[in-house]
Amino acid sequence: MDAGIIFAISDSKWVSPTQVVLKKGGMTVVLNEKKELIPMRTVTGWRVCIDYQRLNNATRKDHFPLPFIDQMLERLAGHDFYCFLDGMSGYFQISIAPEDQAKTTFTCPFGTFAYRRIPFGLCNALATF
Repeated sequence: MDAGIIFAISDSKWVSPTQVVLKKGGMTVVLNEKKELIPMRTVTGWRVCIDYQRLNNATRKDHFPLPFIDQMLERLAGHDFYCFLDGMSGYFQISIAPEDQAKTTFTCPFGTFAYRRIPFGLCNALATF
């Protein structure tokens, strides 16, 4: 599957910084020194977050970020099933126009990259989806 990331021109004025944060999982219970059960969140790995604040501030916002319910019902009519996976897989299949890909440029220790598909974190992405 295409991850949607390509190498990009590093002189883009829209380069966004990245931040690595802990990815929290479920809850677990541990015993403390007093033999009390203490609930704690487990850390399951790391998550890379891209700070698109500058790009989002410069973007003209949609007046209606969610589709109208009548439009959604028309699109879903005639389908027997709809699943969470349909929405999840569909989100990353929306292409970004080649001339706009440089706006999604982000930098990290491994280089400078840009998305070919719409990433999470962009305003208006939900309405486009």
